Amino acid sequence: MRRSIEELRTFYGEPAGALARRLLARRLDDAWGEAGGCDVLGLGYATPWLDAFVGARRVVAAMPGGQGVELWPSVGRNRTVLVDDRRLPFAAGTFDRILLVHALEEADDASALLLEAVRTLSPAGRIILIAAARGGLWSRVEATPFGYGRPFTRRQLERLVRGAGLEPTAWSQTLYVPPWGPLLPLADGFEQIGRRVMPGAAGVILLEATRQAYARVHPGNALAVAPALAAALRPQPIPGSRRESR
Repeated sequence: MRRSIEELRTFYGEPAGALARRLLARRLDDAWGEAGGCDVLGLGYATPWLDAFVGARRVVAAMPGGQGVELWPSVGRNRTVLVDDRRLPFAAGTFDRILLVHALEEADDASALLLEAVRTLSPAGRIILIAAARGGLWSRVEATPFGYGRPFTRRQLERLVRGAGLEPTAWSQTLYVPPWGPLLPLADGFEQIGRRVMPGAAGVILLEATRQAYARVHPGNALAVAPALAAALRPQPIPGSRRESR
């Protein structure tokens, strides 16, 4: 059973939710920036981050029926739709960018959900999965929406996207600070230390995938300049690929 829209909205209005929103927004900005000229789909509960894509041509928020739907944005024409997450009401190849947040962990069938999302992805499109990390503290605390459903490891997410016909190209982690009120103001320090000393303690994993594996990312893209364990998503080698040996 999915967390209700009221529970999600309440969490992101609290200090822990505001922190999660800020740290995840930083990673998304590193990866996609303002998504200039793109059609963007947020699936699950992605509205806390969709406002950042100010350069996008079109942004739509699709919310699963078991969760419920909210009006978004608060001003202007509504751009949310209540959906069956295994039968999205969009044509194949509609979106250039797809963001999944609070979508996989509580899905009845995560593979079927992702396959349907991929159907709506354009041939050159990019998708980012954001999921609770199995080894982090956030997945063990029911006071946050990351503490419900199935958390994932990076390898599990990689297998999931490959099963949907994609290749993982970059990944990142965040939310190293424990979800405990007195420690939340120290989150930036935890981020810097955690990436180097406790990589397995991150609360959330971000994995980007595309229909095509790239041997390298062109200069100028945030992914190309990100050092290992840096804040940005970073490129991933494709095991066994001929591109890897070049």
